[in-house]
Amino acid sequence: MATHLKSSFSPARRWTKGFDVALRTAFVLAVVVMVNYLGAKFYARFYLSSQTRVQLSTRTLNVVHSITNQIVVTVYYDKNDDWYPAIIGLLNEYRSANPNISVKTVDYMRDPGEAQKIKAQYKLSSAKDKDLVIFDCNDHVKVVNGDALTQVKLEQVPNSKEREYRRKPVAFNGEMMFTTMLLAVVNPKPLKAYFLQGHGEPSIKETGETDYQKFAAVLAESYIATEPLLLAGDAPVPDDCNLLIIAGPQKAFSETEIQKIDQYLAQGGRLFMLFNYFSIKHSTGLEPIFARWGVNVRADVVQDLNPNNTTSGQDVVTYDFSSHPAVNPLAQFALQLILPRPVSKVDWKNPPANAPKVDELAFSSPQSKLMVEPTLAPQSYPLMAAVEQKTAPGVANTRGTTRMIVVGDSFFLDNRQIESAANRDFAGYAANWLLDRTVLLEGIGPRPVTEFRLTMTQAQQKNVRWLLLAALPGGVLLFGWLVWLVRRK
Repeated sequence: MATHLKSSFSPARRWTKGFDVALRTAFVLAVVVMVNYLGAKFYARFYLSSQTRVQLSTRTLNVVHSITNQIVVTVYYDKNDDWYPAIIGLLNEYRSANPNISVKTVDYMRDPGEAQKIKAQYKLSSAKDKDLVIFDCNDHVKVVNGDALTQVKLEQVPNSKEREYRRKPVAFNGEMMFTTMLLAVVNPKPLKAYFLQGHGEPSIKETGETDYQKFAAVLAESYIATEPLLLAGDAPVPDDCNLLIIAGPQKAFSETEIQKIDQYLAQGGRLFMLFNYFSIKHSTGLEPIFARWGVNVRADVVQDLNPNNTTSGQDVVTYDFSSHPAVNPLAQFALQLILPRPVSKVDWKNPPANAPKVDELAFSSPQSKLMVEPTLAPQSYPLMAAVEQKTAPGVANTRGTTRMIVVGDSFFLDNRQIESAANRDFAGYAANWLLDRTVLLEGIGPRPVTEFRLTMTQAQQKNVRWLLLAALPGGVLLFGWLVWLVRRK
C-alpha cells in the first residue's frame, strides 16, 4: 500500500512563520534605528586606544559652537598615509560638535575622477598639491598642507650599521591648524596687529633668539595678521590697527610719537606694552602716559629670592595670578619672566571721574627684592597689569573700548623664551582679551605623539613568522579536518 507523505508545513503555517520572521526583523531594525537616533542626541564615546582618543579643547569648542555658517571640509588625502586616521578622527569631533561642519574625503590615489573635480574646483595645479585639508565656507577657502600638521625631529635609527636618521613625529598640530582655518573662513578679513619698530624693538620676521618670529606665529594661530609699523613723519597709527604692540623699546620715543600713541589710546585703541630692564636708566617717554591711565612702571628690577621661583637668579617664575580673563586659564601653570620691572596699580587717593579699571595680573613671591633698592624689606611685587576704559555715556570712541596690558618684561616672549612655562599660552590669551575675543580665551596645544615600538631579535622574528604563516593557518585546517571526521562518522 502506497504511503502518502504529508507536508511538514501547511500553507497557512508557512505564511505564519514567514510573517513572524518579517515582524521580528522589522522589530530588530526599529531597535537599531532608535538606538542610533538616541546615540546621535545623547551619546557617550568609548575609546579603546590612546591614539584614537581626541578631546577638543575648550577654546576649540567655543569657536565651533559659535559657527552658524555651513563649512565643508575636504580631506584630499592618500588613505594609506600614517596620519590619515588621526586627521579623520579629529575632524569627526569637529563635525560632532557642530552639524554645520561637514567632512568629505577624497583619496586621490584610488579615485582619480573625484580627485580631478577637486583639482578643478580649488584650482590645484601643482604636483605638490596633495595630502591637503581644504576648508570652504561660501567660497572662502583655506588650505592646510599635511606637512604642517606634524612636528618632527631627526632621530638616529637604532641597530643601524651606518649612521642613519629618521624623521620621528613628536607632536600633532591638527587642532591648532584646523581651528585657525575655521576662524579664517568664517571671518575672511583677519584682525591686524602692528609691532612698533624704530626704537631697538625685536623683529617679527627674524629667527634670532631675541626676535619675535614665534610670537607673531602665535598670533597667526588666532587669525591675527602682523605687520611692522614706523610712526615716522605725520603718519598716525593706521585705521586698520586692531592691536598695537610695543615690545622692548631701548630708545626714547619722540614727542610726536608719544602724542600719536596717546591719541590712539584716547580713541579706544588696544595696546600690548612690554618693557624690559634696558629702559630703566633711559626712560622711553611712555611711562607718564601709563601713569595717567593708572599704571605705575617702576624703574627697577624684581629679583625673587625664593628658590622655587627662580632658576638662575635673573628670572622670576610666577605661579601667583589674580582673577582676570587674560590669566584665568593659567591658574595651574606658571610664567617665566627675565629681570622683570615692577608694574603696579596707581594708588589714587582721589580717583578721577570715569577712572579706568586697573587689575594687577601676576606677582612674584613674598621673598622678592628690588635690584636698585635692595634695602627695602622683601615683599611680593606685581609684574603686569591690565587696563580697561569703557566709553563714557554719550561719547563714541572711534576704536571702541580702550584696553591695555602692560608687562615689565619683553624677553619672555622672544624666540628663546616663549616656549618656557606657559609664556606661549599667555601671549595668545593676552592678545585675545585685548581684542575682546572671549571665545578664544582657552589654549590649544600640540598633542604629543606616542610611539609604541616592538623590538625583536632575528630568532624571535623567525618564530613569529612561523607562527603567523604556518602554525595559525595549520591549526585552523587541522581543526576543520577533525570536525569533518566527526561529522563523517
